Amino acid sequence: MKGIIKHVANWLWNNPTILLLILAGESVFLLPFVLPRIFRPTFLTVFEMNNEQIGACFSTYGFVALLSYLLGGPIADRFPPRKLMAAALWFTALGGLVVSSYPSLAVMRIVYGYWGFTTIFLFWAAMLKATRQWGGDEKQGRAFGFLDGGRGLVSALLGSSAVFLFATTMGEDISEATLEEQQIGFRSVILFTSSLVAVVGALVWFFLRESNDSQSNATDRKALSMTGIGSALGLRSVWLLMAIVLCGYVGYKTTDDLTLFASDVMKFDDVRSAQIGTLLLYVRPVIGVIAGFLADRSRSATWIIAGFAMMLLGSVVIASGVIDEGTYVTFWLSLLVTCVGVYAIRSLYFAAMQEGKIPLAITGTAIGLISVIGYTPDIFMGPVMGEFLDKSPGELGHQHLFWFLTCFSAMGLVASLVFRLTSVVADD
Repeated sequence: MKGIIKHVANWLWNNPTILLLILAGESVFLLPFVLPRIFRPTFLTVFEMNNEQIGACFSTYGFVALLSYLLGGPIADRFPPRKLMAAALWFTALGGLVVSSYPSLAVMRIVYGYWGFTTIFLFWAAMLKATRQWGGDEKQGRAFGFLDGGRGLVSALLGSSAVFLFATTMGEDISEATLEEQQIGFRSVILFTSSLVAVVGALVWFFLRESNDSQSNATDRKALSMTGIGSALGLRSVWLLMAIVLCGYVGYKTTDDLTLFASDVMKFDDVRSAQIGTLLLYVRPVIGVIAGFLADRSRSATWIIAGFAMMLLGSVVIASGVIDEGTYVTFWLSLLVTCVGVYAIRSLYFAAMQEGKIPLAITGTAIGLISVIGYTPDIFMGPVMGEFLDKSPGELGHQHLFWFLTCFSAMGLVASLVFRLTSVVADD
């Protein structure tokens, strides 16, 4: 195991471009998503919100992001990824300074809309374009597998640092801390994260290598034409990938509930529940790397199917209500199985495009169209989670949420099976 880790570490060190893409690819989402996921109970307390209100913030982000997916592509083709990604990181960090003042709900929704612009319009297409260029024709599975798995490792490491900082600031008697004391402690986490995001922006600006492949640029311009859009929409694999990404992303958004589940059902305190969320993040890089190599050696759809099967199994166990304070083994196994499934699917979203016979000339357009549909959970999952968790407090609300996930897991399983069958028939 140590040999594998050393090999991967050496490989990443010798490939600084993908290393910077990994670092930037997760750092830009730390403030809007990673902190609320890891510190869900604390986040709700210090901002004096309920689940429905934070869900409204996520929805505002989602609406802005929806337009940004469509419009960000042309910007990514006009400007170098290095400049766009660095600017996105710096502007995102500025939003963290506003949030650290604990503004009103209205201002928080504005900030989340602003983050929808900085993280998607300026960043998303540029990051995927740079990743695709780095992967070439032979390493698409590894490119996207390392990107998502590496992002998971960055999230876990930075999440651990944030939890340690919060625990150190709060001391041992966190359960007795006043609201003001918790706000002071969590402000240090927000400012630490904002500073880190800004530093990553500087690293990207100075050290990210750029591709000067004129053929790639010509291909991207063709992808942006109306002909490219029509060609992409005419492919069954594009529609199936829309469904696969949609269902898989519902699973990923549902992982935001895991720390709150640990608090409500397992009765963990805020620090311990945050540690649960952080520990689960370490599953993501392992699965991302493994899934990337497997996808390059076999079929991506095979492992996407396996991911949905695991997500379905884990969500059914959690939704059934068999987990309580005394069932630690069942608790950990169900969460682990669910997260492994979610992260496997997420790692192979776009690596499956080659298997789906999506022409290279319309890759960018296809990614944009798939993202518009596939990432709509950014709009509806926040309110859905708020509705379930606030209208049915305690364990019942979590059960409703995971039955909801069960339905999407089943739909994703069907879509991935059809995708697999379609790609096999196309090869024959």
